[in-house]
Amino acid sequence: EVQLVESGGGLVQPGGSLRLSCAASGFIFSSMYMSWVRQAPGKGLEWVSNINSGGSITSYAESVRGRFTISRDNALNTLYLQMNSLKPEDTAVYYCQSPKGRGQGTQVTVSS
Repeated sequence: EVQLVESGGGLVQPGGSLRLSCAASGFIFSSMYMSWVRQAPGKGLEWVSNINSGGSITSYAESVRGRFTISRDNALNTLYLQMNSLKPEDTAVYYCQSPKGRGQGTQVTVSS
């Protein structure tokens, strides 16, 4: 059974940082490209970032480029998203996504 479990969300002030994690199981994590997507209140899903299976190629949405960093540890079957210089418009539920499915999400709220 494919499982993706996100963690690390929370409430942070503008300008702050958070690191999201996604623990994967039930598939060969090291062979899959992975993504982070998010959904803000009242809006549709928005792609945030991709990373290839080996972790050497990454891509970012324009809205987060330069502030967010995606990475992975294939030995631990874990995907990460380091988020710096957070803005209120980053408030959303963040989901870890693979070709096999999507996790339940973790809430990130950026507010003073």
